[in-house]
Amino acid sequence: MVKSNNPQNRKEVIVSWSGGKDSCLAGYKAMGKGCQIGFLLNLISKENQRCCFHGIQKELINLQADLIGVPLFQKEVSINMELYEKEFKEAVLYLKTKGAKGMVFGDIYLTEHKNWVRRVCRDLKIKMIEPLWQIPPEKIIEEFISLGFKAVVVSAKADLFDKDFIGREVDQPLLEELKKRNICPCGENGEFHTFVIGGPIFKKGEIEITKSRVILKEGFWPHWFLDIQDYRSIPWNK
Repeated sequence: MVKSNNPQNRKEVIVSWSGGKDSCLAGYKAMGKGCQIGFLLNLISKENQRCCFHGIQKELINLQADLIGVPLFQKEVSINMELYEKEFKEAVLYLKTKGAKGMVFGDIYLTEHKNWVRRVCRDLKIKMIEPLWQIPPEKIIEEFISLGFKAVVVSAKADLFDKDFIGREVDQPLLEELKKRNICPCGENGEFHTFVIGGPIFKKGEIEITKSRVILKEGFWPHWFLDIQDYRSIPWNK
């Protein structure tokens, strides 16, 4: 369901939205190049009602979208990954009927995924927009931080990180640690995932996580996960 104060207002660009730093920065940079962001497209699991890859509750993604001030379209997808492309295309085709002509992705250097995006966008006859493509990951994080975005680590591979890595802010000390350990600063290969709680595209306020716990989950591989149990929005002072 699309949440919008003006459903008749036809927009131009969709952002493929995970709630994490890369999709957020990609959307921001696309706006800087003149794109009009009409929708955030977020895919959630039918099974657990959380983001397919980041594991964030759908309610938190809704809050993000509300604070950013862009309509959110959440599409439930099945646990069977063989159906993922079909269900993804269904969502994009629906948003095309609302006026979308292009779609923003946060790919950085994984050619296999960009090739998938290119093929899918070609099939759907929609423009592919990749603002972060081939920018050095270190530069992406530095820009993310310098722009004033705030994000926390919400999951990380258990064979690469210990429990204390979860919940850390994406900041310069984190970047330096990742560089020393020779780990991609953006976690492009799934080493870790983040959740953005504030920044320059947040028009109404930011998110404060007030209660959480770190748990070990299996999933595709063993990983630490931040189970966010309580949170609130903090309005900007006028």
